[in-house]
Amino acid sequence: MDHATPNLPSRDFEITSAFYARLGFKEHFRDGHWMILERGNISLEFFPHPQLIPAESWFSCCLWLDDLASFYKLCLAAGVAEGKGFPSISAPRKLETGHMISTMIDPDGSLIRMLQNAQ
Repeated sequence: MDHATPNLPSRDFEITSAFYARLGFKEHFRDGHWMILERGNISLEFFPHPQLIPAESWFSCCLWLDDLASFYKLCLAAGVAEGKGFPSISAPRKLETGHMISTMIDPDGSLIRMLQNAQ
């Protein structure tokens, strides 16, 4: 099956892995140059970028989820606060297209757009 995976920066693999572990992701692979985290059918790949300044990051990806509302609640329970900062999350809202979306900023400043799959 064809697929693509986002490649995101990490200032520190330990911090990145611990953050995403609270959201249900598990390490699938890690060496000094690459880390792959998986949660069900979702894979996120990370490369080291120790000099990254989170407020200047322009990295992003989209996660299409079967249950956006539950994942949003999981993020809140894991300590990701609504508002601004690194990390932070926004409440789900409906786009003009009819899609539900929530956005999260991870500890390294990457924008994670989370969208509800069609029911």
